[in-house]
Amino acid sequence: MSTPAHPHPAPGTGSEPRRSMVVCGVIGAAVTAALDEIVFHQVLHWHHFYDRSTLGVGLLSDGLLHTAELLALVAGFFLYADLRRRRALAPAHALAGLFLGAGVFQVFDGIVDHKLLRLHQVRYGVDVTPYDWAWNLAGLVLLVVGGALAFRATRRSEARSVA
Repeated sequence: MSTPAHPHPAPGTGSEPRRSMVVCGVIGAAVTAALDEIVFHQVLHWHHFYDRSTLGVGLLSDGLLHTAELLALVAGFFLYADLRRRRALAPAHALAGLFLGAGVFQVFDGIVDHKLLRLHQVRYGVDVTPYDWAWNLAGLVLLVVGGALAFRATRRSEARSVA
């Protein structure tokens, strides 16, 4: 008899804190990408994902970002549903992952996409400094909240395993 390549614990045999955090991190990053794309790209028309070419290329890049964000959301929710089905979801770790994923997306976008690669800026025709500060500080706040939640969740699971 062969064993499956990725064995899953029987339902109710224990939570998977790390997997819960990673799965919800993917969801958090995808939700933040969706909010960015909807609010700043579509509603406010402040920028496209790639602004260093024609309007058509900018719209195409927005479509590709939207596709990637939707794929990440679908994959994340399927993985989340699997954790729930197997009763392996660690809710406190999942919440931490949601904030960490959102923060990682925000800071990555603000530093790598905006400043290093210069794919786009938050806004054009104005001094971008306050926008950059607000964008990156918002991401940092999400990361700090996620880190604090992860620390608290880990401490509580360690305390339960000792007791």
